[in-house]
Amino acid sequence: MQFNAAQIASLINGNIEGDDTIPVSSFGKIEQAQKGQLAFLANPKYEEYLYTTDASIIIINDSQEIKQKLDATLIRVPDAYSAFATILASYKKMITAQLNGIQQPVYISATAKIGENVYIGAFSYVGDNVIIGDNVKIFPQVFLGDNTTIDEDTILYPGVKIYHECVIGKRVTVHANTIIGSDGFGFAPQKDGTFKKVPQIGNVVIEDDVEVGANATIDRATLGSTLIKRGAKLDNLIQIAHNVEVGNNTVIAAQAGISGSTKIGNNVMIGGQAGVVGHLQIADGTKINAQSGVSKSIKTPNSYVTGSPAYDYTSALRSQVLSRNLPNIEKRIMELEQLMQQFVAEKISS
Repeated sequence: MQFNAAQIASLINGNIEGDDTIPVSSFGKIEQAQKGQLAFLANPKYEEYLYTTDASIIIINDSQEIKQKLDATLIRVPDAYSAFATILASYKKMITAQLNGIQQPVYISATAKIGENVYIGAFSYVGDNVIIGDNVKIFPQVFLGDNTTIDEDTILYPGVKIYHECVIGKRVTVHANTIIGSDGFGFAPQKDGTFKKVPQIGNVVIEDDVEVGANATIDRATLGSTLIKRGAKLDNLIQIAHNVEVGNNTVIAAQAGISGSTKIGNNVMIGGQAGVVGHLQIADGTKINAQSGVSKSIKTPNSYVTGSPAYDYTSALRSQVLSRNLPNIEKRIMELEQLMQQFVAEKISS
């Protein structure tokens, strides 16, 4: 596909400096881009490449100062990074829109309802009473259990498994080999030391505009629903336990784990490998640093915690400074002890 500067600028409401007819047909990083490619500059660390790149078109911030003559056509926007993301999203949508039809072999129940312009890849399974909305793209080897709903414009990448009764909203993206709706980890301890399984009869509900990375697991609720709310973004290799709620526009990085029945608020940011124990409340806007272990509810909005057990980020930084200074503190204490001993000895002798 080929686009010119004018078409790109109209998509992102940008202002062109240079030839608005110059075409591009692919994308490149600014430090490596070649003629015929589109690049962007958002990070000042890469500014030097603005003057050495061979990119034909470069998207830059409105505030970017040009210090040398450039051959490339520039498109100025308020936020170059967001604008480039918009372009990539449009490009990806155009690519996936070309996928259409049902490949063979597949199994589709006679009671399933399939919308228009749907793609279902080979070796997929669509169970009884499944509802698939318009423009859904289901890649090969996807499993959809009975009574599952997949709303319009959603993409399920290869190997995704969605158990029975789950509900997936509009414009959701689920990456390869993620499992949604497997049993929550519910076992009742018995007097003889064994564990009795507690049947998990709830489901998982994922609202609109959510993205779930590869190899993530989202467990079904014991009763009711495990809920991933609108706009949440979950990275690869994440574990979401039964009856968890993840708030609107919350982001969780790879290898984090959320234990059962914890309620995470809106616009929360959870770093990689962080762990949150069960039955907690995490307030809106909380930021949890990577590898933190959260063992108590965070009730104050916009808190910033770190460590294991996690506590206030500013206090943690002070503790780190003190820890680094311990050798000097020890030395000073020893010197003071010596001075005190010398002072006492002098007093006694006098």
